[in-house]
Amino acid sequence: MEGISFGTDGWRGVIGWDFTAERVRACALGVASYLKSTDMASRGLVLGYDTRFGSKDFASEVAQVITSKGIPTFFSVSSVPTPVVSYSILHLRAGGGVVITASHNPPEWNGFKYKPDYAGSASPEIVKILEEKISVALQSQISSKPLVEGRKEGLLIDIDFAPPYITHLRKLVDIPSLQGSGLKMVVDTMYGSGIGYFPQILDGMCGINEIHAEENPLFPGISQPEPVAHNLKALSCTILETRADVGIALDGDADRLGIVDEKGHYISTTQIFALLTLYCLEVREQRGPLVKSVTMSSMIDHLGKLFNVPVYETPVGFKYIGPTMMNNDAIAGGEESGGYSFKGHIPERDGILSGLYFLDMMVKTGKTPSELVEYLFSIVGPHYYDRFDIPFHSDMRSDILHRVSTQRPDTIGGSRVLERDEIDGVRFHLEGGSWGMIRFSGTEPLLRIYAEAGSLNDVRVVLEDLRSLVGI
Repeated sequence: MEGISFGTDGWRGVIGWDFTAERVRACALGVASYLKSTDMASRGLVLGYDTRFGSKDFASEVAQVITSKGIPTFFSVSSVPTPVVSYSILHLRAGGGVVITASHNPPEWNGFKYKPDYAGSASPEIVKILEEKISVALQSQISSKPLVEGRKEGLLIDIDFAPPYITHLRKLVDIPSLQGSGLKMVVDTMYGSGIGYFPQILDGMCGINEIHAEENPLFPGISQPEPVAHNLKALSCTILETRADVGIALDGDADRLGIVDEKGHYISTTQIFALLTLYCLEVREQRGPLVKSVTMSSMIDHLGKLFNVPVYETPVGFKYIGPTMMNNDAIAGGEESGGYSFKGHIPERDGILSGLYFLDMMVKTGKTPSELVEYLFSIVGPHYYDRFDIPFHSDMRSDILHRVSTQRPDTIGGSRVLERDEIDGVRFHLEGGSWGMIRFSGTEPLLRIYAEAGSLNDVRVVLEDLRSLVGI
């Protein structure tokens, strides 16, 4: 049987072809073996799942394997956001957690995320051990305990993870100010596990309009539950039709955030994190290091210099960002994909908390989303960003990798190449502060091409040049 490899956050595969009950059971046995080897087994495992096809059934397979090893399992009573599962690990002082989710991937995919006891993405060191134990499990006879027996023996505990999480977030955010602000918002939960969280947290607040707020594993009307511009047309239209002040979008497992302004325009993920960083530094008056992935905006570096705080850069993925945040007591960490984390919470992405912080920034500054972007640009200068996602057949990977690794262009997009690095993929630093980058996705068969520049036109030129460089 082919091995299982974890990407930037867990293992993902196409349901029925790669992602099967047999392979999920092997992952569960690997996790059980890991927990026992680290003396975490007695603390139990938190187990959740999203709204995708078969997610609850796959989670039940995990529960049967974990409990068969005598490990207590806290099983979610309903679909649940990944950050809620992560927070529950801390709240319950569990040894770790598993979420059955493929996050933002297309509907035919599902996935298996493991969260260690510190409630973040598994570090590369932990991933290596897990993959080794799962490899052994794939060749093993896997026992399981029926759910009814697990419940009868007290090893399987059904639990609602939402209330403690909601209570915690209400302590982090000025909820009374938001409730009395009069803000009108549209929340696009993309048929995912974030359904209902904003109304619950902002209980009593008028003007919350949720769309795509019913569970549907087909994610109709969108290519995949990822809060990027081409998937948020309904959100933009609803904002204009209802004259809302802001649009908030969550991905399939609610660990990513998208924002649409009061004019129906999408705000890029890099601009959102820069704004949330500014919110932490200026509005909340926090001081401490910042952490960003290599694909995140150079605006973070500008803000770090302006407020005299260090900025740490990591490869893509919260398995790098989270540990760096913890090791350096950082106040915020973010990646270009729309995942942001903050001190005092979990070292992990949380689209719900990020959205609440954005709303609080609007209230505290009295600015609309578009005005906030203008304010940001007045401080760090205009920065625009975009990305190409290019599907490719697995047979092409080695040829693409060779072309990318051997190219040494003097100019890209009409700007001189000042520096080239390979922290994660290949990144070109260009004259004038622009940059472009090429890397393989860690979660999908996609080649990603990124660019940031001082205008959208310059961004497009850099992207097209890099695409020509790759030759696909």
